[in-house]
Amino acid sequence: MATKVIFNSVVNWFIGRRIDQIERFIAHPYETQKGVLFSQLFMAEDTEYGKKWGFKNIKSIQDFQSQIPIVSYEDFEPYITRARQGESDIFWPGQIKKFAKSSGTTNAKSKFIPITEESLEDCHYKAGKDLISLYVNNHPDSELFQHKNLRLGGSSQIMKDFNTQFGDLSALLIENLPYWVEIINTPCRKVSLLGEWETKLKAIVEEVKNQDVGSMTGVPSWMMVLLTRLLKETNSPDIKTIWPNLEVFFHGGISFTPYREQYKKIMGGEINYYEIYNASEGFFGIQDRWGADDMLLMLDYGIFYEFIPMEEFGYSHPKTLTLDQVELGKNYAMLITTNGGLWRYLIGDTVKFTSKNPYRIKVSGRTKHYINAFGEELMIDNVEEALKCACQYTDAQIIDYTGAPIYMDRDHSGAHEWIFEFAKKPNDLERFIYEFDEKLKNINSDYEAKRYNNMTLQRPVVHIAKENLFYEWMSTRGKLGGQNKVPRLSNNREYIDPLLKLNTLS
Repeated sequence: MATKVIFNSVVNWFIGRRIDQIERFIAHPYETQKGVLFSQLFMAEDTEYGKKWGFKNIKSIQDFQSQIPIVSYEDFEPYITRARQGESDIFWPGQIKKFAKSSGTTNAKSKFIPITEESLEDCHYKAGKDLISLYVNNHPDSELFQHKNLRLGGSSQIMKDFNTQFGDLSALLIENLPYWVEIINTPCRKVSLLGEWETKLKAIVEEVKNQDVGSMTGVPSWMMVLLTRLLKETNSPDIKTIWPNLEVFFHGGISFTPYREQYKKIMGGEINYYEIYNASEGFFGIQDRWGADDMLLMLDYGIFYEFIPMEEFGYSHPKTLTLDQVELGKNYAMLITTNGGLWRYLIGDTVKFTSKNPYRIKVSGRTKHYINAFGEELMIDNVEEALKCACQYTDAQIIDYTGAPIYMDRDHSGAHEWIFEFAKKPNDLERFIYEFDEKLKNINSDYEAKRYNNMTLQRPVVHIAKENLFYEWMSTRGKLGGQNKVPRLSNNREYIDPLLKLNTLS
C-alpha cells in the first residue's frame, strides 16, 4: 500500500508539472514556435545542409522561409541515403543511427525517416507521456497504471544496414523503451517485434487473452482485426468480458469515424476513445478533451510548423503561413521542420484548424489522397462525414473502402466509383448511395456544381466487397500490419481496379 501511494504521488507530481508546461505553450504559441525554430537552426548551422542554406545568416522567420527550400521526401532522399550509409553532420549534427522505414500510402518504394536522439526523446517519447498526462488530467479517477497497456505496432523487425538501424517506427520505439515502461506493456517485446503479421497476430492473442488490459494503443483497423480474432479464439461475447478493466483506446493513423459503431458493438460496455496524430516524421497532435473530435497541436516537441493553403499547393513558390496567419476551417498542407533533421518537409497530410485559442486541428486528408479529376476537390474528411450520414440512415457499418474516378469520354459524363466492405450492410443500398451523394453535395460546393444535372459527374457507382477483400488485397501487396493503411481516395484507378478484379474472384 505504501509503495502504491508513493508511486501515485510521483505520477501525479509529474502530470501536474507537464500540464503546467502545456498550458504555458498554449498561452504563448508564437514565442514557443519561434524558440523551437531558432533552436533547430543553431543546432544544425555547422552541418552540410546548414552551411549550404546559410542557417547562420537567418535572423527571422521570413529569412527562414525565403532561404530554405520546401522539400518532399524525394527531394531530401539523397541526404538521407548518405546519412544511412554512416556519414555524419549531413543535415543534423553527428551520426544518425536510427531510421524509421515507412512505405507510405502512395509509393511502393520505402522511405527512411531519420530518428535522432532528440526526436526520440523530445518528441515521440515525450508525446507518449503527454498522452497519459492529458488523459489522467481529464479522468482523475483513472486506474490506468494498475493495468496493462495493449500496444499494436508495425510488423517490421529491426534490421541492420550500413551500421545503422531501420524498422517500423513502432519497432524502433519499442526497442529503445526503458525497462520500467516495458513492465506495463503487453505483448512482450519479443512478440511485439515479430515480423510476419499472421504469426504475430496469433502470438499476441495467445499472450494477451489472460492479461489484465486497461488501455489499448494502435490503428483502429488493425486493432479491430486483433480484437475480432481474440473474441473468436476465446469464444467470448464481448471485449469487456475478457478485460473488465479496459477503460480507453488511444487510436491514430486513420479516421476513427467508420469504426466507431463496430467498436461499440464488440466492447460490451463503455470505454473512452482518444485520438492521436503521429507519423514516422514526428508526433503532432493529441486529443486533450473528452469527447472532442479535434486535437491539440503540440508546439514544444521540437517541430516548427508551416501551412500551405491548398489553393497554393503545387505551385513552385507557394505562400506559406505560420500559426498566427492561419484561418479556421480551411484546408492546409502541413510543412514541418523537426529535431529529426527534416527542413521545411512536406509531410503529405492536410489539416484544418478548429480553434486558434488554443490551436486545435483535425486531419482532413492527404495531399496525394483526394479525387479532383473533374474539379470537385473531394477530400477524405468530406467522404467520412458523408459516409457517417449514409450509415446512420441505413443502419450500416463500414470496415474499409476506397474510391476513384471513372473518367469522362465522348459519350458519357464521369463518376466516382466506390467499393465498400461492410461489417453490416445497408438495409437499403439505394438509400445509402442517395444519402452519401446528397451529403457530399451539401458539404462540398465544388462536388455539387459538378453533379448538377449529371453534366460532369453522374451519381456514385457503388460495389459491395466480399468478406475480407481489403485484408486479402493488403496481403497481396505485402502491407499487413499496424502501420499500413488502406488508401481511401485516389485521383487515378491504381487501387480500385485491382480491388474490383480481386472482388470478382471466388
